Amino acid sequence: MLTMSPAAAAVWLGAVVTILSRSHADRNVYPSAGVLFVHVLEREHFKGEFPPYPKSGDASNDPITFNTNLMGFPDRPGWLRYIQRTSHSDGVLYGSPTSEHVGKATVIEITAYNRRTFETARHNLVINIMATEEFPLPYQAEFYIKNMNVEEMLASEVLGDFLGAVKNVWQPERLNAINITSALDRGGRVPLPINNLKEGVYVMVGADVPFSSCLREVESPHNQLRCSQEMEPVISCDKKFRAQFHIDWCKISLVDVNKVAPVYIPRPDPGTGILPEFGEYNPPSESLKSRDYFSDFLVTLAVPAAVALVLLFILGYTMCCRREGVIQLVHHSSIQKSTKELRSMSKNREISWPLSTLPVFNPVSGEVVPPIHPDNYETTSMPLMQTQANLQNQITIPQQRPSGKWYS
Repeated sequence: MLTMSPAAAAVWLGAVVTILSRSHADRNVYPSAGVLFVHVLEREHFKGEFPPYPKSGDASNDPITFNTNLMGFPDRPGWLRYIQRTSHSDGVLYGSPTSEHVGKATVIEITAYNRRTFETARHNLVINIMATEEFPLPYQAEFYIKNMNVEEMLASEVLGDFLGAVKNVWQPERLNAINITSALDRGGRVPLPINNLKEGVYVMVGADVPFSSCLREVESPHNQLRCSQEMEPVISCDKKFRAQFHIDWCKISLVDVNKVAPVYIPRPDPGTGILPEFGEYNPPSESLKSRDYFSDFLVTLAVPAAVALVLLFILGYTMCCRREGVIQLVHHSSIQKSTKELRSMSKNREISWPLSTLPVFNPVSGEVVPPIHPDNYETTSMPLMQTQANLQNQITIPQQRPSGKWYS
């Protein structure tokens, strides 16, 4: 009898559990091309992946957020959108696949983050888009609902009520929701958090019969004039929506797919820098030759350093060895010396008297006039030049009269 050690049994059991958990994580869905696809990421489905909350009865309070991306890529496919309003609400994947995605399995990686324990759980959602002959429906109408957010409109009950109201007005045999788009994705503004304002949502529906007369009323000249004046048009069937949905009839769009002419836009001729449409980019091989950057280093640093040394030598020779430079240096030295002397004299109040205050020699009489200041005169307030009116001993210079005599 074959026996198994406890360690091997533990490894085998872990492998079995891993395989089972992976098979449980992969979920297959089969939406149809041209029909709205909605998949709800329920928080309750992922709570079993995380440890329970320590307090009993509070496990539902764990904040859980989701991250969705196409397997092997950082983002989702272009037709698929995702929204989760808060970490305590469910996430929603929604979009409208086209016929181009038919037959291609789209694997979406769903990663749940527990914001309390910082643990993660990953599940895979396999989207298998199916083709159908009934879609797309030829008559398509897009409504703008002002009092709804996109996650509110994606709820099956609300969307069913809206389709029921449209079917009551339109009376088609087949009616399906084609796409739902938030007004923010169309360039709308985020509403102010007052009066319970909503972002608004665009809902496109398709039917197999022409548009009803009620839906055509918005195309009348009277209603077009009211819309141009930013007034609400008069629509007879608006009361069938008003109880739950506030529709902006000026933004309704009615499209007959059979009458829409295809538009072919010629592709511009790509330039030389554009890779061809087919083929792959071949990067350079790893066997590239290594490059020596020592010469570049010398050219970048050594050449500017040599030029700077030459300029410094020329400046030093001009200032120290040439006669003009020596004269400039001596002149500069004398200016510095005089500046220092003046600064030292300003700091010392016991300075010598200026020449204007020394004894004056009278050239006429030959007398030596005493200084014009007393011995106790304050030197700090003494002016350097004295006027004749302030002299104590006025010197009178003889002057000649017209008669030829001198007077003093």
